[in-house]
Amino acid sequence: MRDFSWNYFALTGDVESFMLYKEMNNRHALEGPEVIDDGEYESADTEL
Repeated sequence: MRDFSWNYFALTGDVESFMLYKEMNNRHALEGPEVIDDGEYESADTEL
């Protein structure tokens, strides 16, 4: 979702898409890199 909102902003200049990007970016920073954008958590000991 973060990448989509950034790409949409880059193509259109839509301020609301930029605000969504910033909100998703802040959420990602607060919850850590192990969080997947759709809200599901990866276990640290899960094998890929």
